[in-house]
Amino acid sequence: MFAMMETARLEALHLANDPATGLKAIIAIHNTRLGPALGGCRYLAYPDDESAIRDAIRLAQGMSYKAALAGLEQGGGKAVIIRPAHVDNRAALFEAFGRMIESLNGRYITAVDSGTSSADMDCIAQQTGHVTSTTAAGDPSSHTALGVFAGIRATAHARLGSDDLEGLRVAVQGLGHVGYALAEQLHAVGAELLVSDLDAGRVQLAVEQLGAQPVASGALLTTPCDILAPCGLGGILNAQTVGQLRCAAVAGATNNQLASAEIADEMEARGILYAPDYVINSGGLIYVALKHKGETLPAITAHLSQIRQRLTEIYAHAQADKRSPARVADALAERILFG
Repeated sequence: MFAMMETARLEALHLANDPATGLKAIIAIHNTRLGPALGGCRYLAYPDDESAIRDAIRLAQGMSYKAALAGLEQGGGKAVIIRPAHVDNRAALFEAFGRMIESLNGRYITAVDSGTSSADMDCIAQQTGHVTSTTAAGDPSSHTALGVFAGIRATAHARLGSDDLEGLRVAVQGLGHVGYALAEQLHAVGAELLVSDLDAGRVQLAVEQLGAQPVASGALLTTPCDILAPCGLGGILNAQTVGQLRCAAVAGATNNQLASAEIADEMEARGILYAPDYVINSGGLIYVALKHKGETLPAITAHLSQIRQRLTEIYAHAQADKRSPARVADALAERILFG
């Protein structure tokens, strides 16, 4: 465990076990140099405890880098609640998690993530003020999608010479709250949509409402397209899949898309432009961080517009240095976080 922490340069790892509610929770705090750690709470089943801890640590590191390059006064953290096979009272479980957060005295602020909802955040808010994405604060998904859409425009301009998305074939992998909102924006500007999701109902909805072309989940990565937009769970780009990509660029909302940094180097060698995930998908973090601080929606929207500019700068550095945008983004974030 400590080896994982040292490799990721993690500040702290907190564990909680509450048999009365079934809570088994992990909070990873990566870096608080810029401010309190902020990051979502996942509520998922894991094959074992180590997998859950590893997920929390990797995601917390990504949140630090995301906050740094988004220009936020926040550190990076992430929470994982291991979803039990059966829970008697979900509200009580999340209230117990709220007490865990409160015990950290403001070092960590939580938000929605995979498997959690604004209703869960409302339960947490019964026990602590260090929470956002509540019903009152609003779901950040639409703002994540707005940022990814702006990032896709920047990526198209850098790789294809124009930010006009009309007629471009964009493959959206995952049609959750963010993926579907992104697909709607792409459809509105005339992009040709290829979509996949494990939920056949979501795919059918995209076919009917957006004129999307359905593609089997296992075949989407090998389908020719201009831009691949991963919007599901992480690890989609790995040693097995990267050689099968048939796209000009990868630009999507998924956290931790790369199984390793070397995958980005392989994409660079193949001429596939990669939008660093924690840069292009930072719209949700920007929204929850600034909303928690009491900023107005116009101020949040203005800050969101910086995503495109940041990506354009990263692409320019990458081209000049002849290396992957992922390596450039990491170096910029680490300079901010560690000096």
